[in-house]
Amino acid sequence: MSHEQFLDELISTLGADVAQRGADVPERYHTDWSGTPPQRPLALVRPRSTQEVSAALRLCTVHKVAVVPQGGLTGLAGAGVPSQGAIALSLERMNAIENTDTRAGLMQVQAGVTLQAVQEAAVAAGMVFGVDLGARGSCQIGGNVSTNAGGNGVLQHGMMREQVLGLEVVLADGTVLPMLRPMIKNNTGYDLKQFFIGAEGTLGVVTRVLLRLRAAPQATATTLVAMPDFDAALAVLARMQSHFGNGVAAYELMWDSFVQASLSWLQLGAPFAERHPLLALINVDGKNESQLQGDVQQVLEEAMEAGEVVDAIVAQSVAQAQALWKLREAPAELNNNMHPAINFDVSLPQADIGRFAQACEAAFSARWPQKHALYFGHVGDGNLHVSVDGKTVGGTPEAIEAVEAELYRLVGEFQGSVSAEHGIGLHKKPYLQASRTQEELAAMRAIKQALDPLGLMNPGKVFD
Repeated sequence: MSHEQFLDELISTLGADVAQRGADVPERYHTDWSGTPPQRPLALVRPRSTQEVSAALRLCTVHKVAVVPQGGLTGLAGAGVPSQGAIALSLERMNAIENTDTRAGLMQVQAGVTLQAVQEAAVAAGMVFGVDLGARGSCQIGGNVSTNAGGNGVLQHGMMREQVLGLEVVLADGTVLPMLRPMIKNNTGYDLKQFFIGAEGTLGVVTRVLLRLRAAPQATATTLVAMPDFDAALAVLARMQSHFGNGVAAYELMWDSFVQASLSWLQLGAPFAERHPLLALINVDGKNESQLQGDVQQVLEEAMEAGEVVDAIVAQSVAQAQALWKLREAPAELNNNMHPAINFDVSLPQADIGRFAQACEAAFSARWPQKHALYFGHVGDGNLHVSVDGKTVGGTPEAIEAVEAELYRLVGEFQGSVSAEHGIGLHKKPYLQASRTQEELAAMRAIKQALDPLGLMNPGKVFD
């Protein structure tokens, strides 16, 4: 059967309002934030219900047409970019917050709800949601699940996986798995929902999510801390966690290269009179604001006496805390100031992050003396981000590939992960073996074969 016949049946089944032919698909659905060259899909399907998702997938299975699920298209690894001859299936219309239960700390949502909408609904109910990241206004919960998103709250609450109690998923043949059971303890065989968290749409389409909410903190203290080296940064983190336990809500470390870029790009005033090798933005939650402020001040004074802290600012208002956090927002400006930005999202054994950054800097400088590289990350959970300005290393595809190969070689040497929170998609697929053994990859392929025997779900992503 020809593509035209398939499209006719798709549109007649779902309606022209739900399914569009490729020639009519707006360009925004042709690619994502990863910089992957755009590809026009065979069709765009924007269902409003799980039933319509199921009907679309049944047709695609019958006609052996591939499906690329799409969320907010904020991914940085290319997982949402259409494949040639595939339909794009956008969940953006399935954007209802269906239920919020503050007594049980639960929220059920459709997959197309934005992260920010979930956060705001949780706050309105006197709760908080444990995942936060810069693309909150655009990224969708289904995409957060499919990439096992991380962000600023992982230190306190864990990755997206820890926020998910249940899922509704549609398999490639249209079968619906209704796994929306609100129990933390549920030892009834395989925990099937875990297969789809972090699978990047290669096993099925997430349509509903049952989320865990947390009690909102009664007080939060924010401090910006200057430190002489990475060992001091780890010592300060350990000191904070020893005193405040799980109250340490964020620990964002910024190397001086990142700080200077942020000051320039965002036109901010320098927070300290002098430059320092490392700055950390730290949020600590507690019950009483004045008591918390005093306790944070005391811990910082102890750290200064121990030589771990050189200088510090403790925010005295919400406005000052927001101003301090503005310094961490430079990643939103990467694509405007680096041409192109070569972005890395890796995780490493926490104690090795400083040495890894030094090794990268040395390797890059030896090969590309004019390079401009920034280092920053959620170091409390072992996640380091590195961004290199492509034009300072030659700007050619070959040069960019060489930078990637060099950094991922070092990730392998340090026994880290080539992806901490952005997924594999297309961009990291050639380097997946640096973090996965052949036996692990074989097991992953076996799961793929069992759930998607025709290979129709997001083909070519994660692995071939």
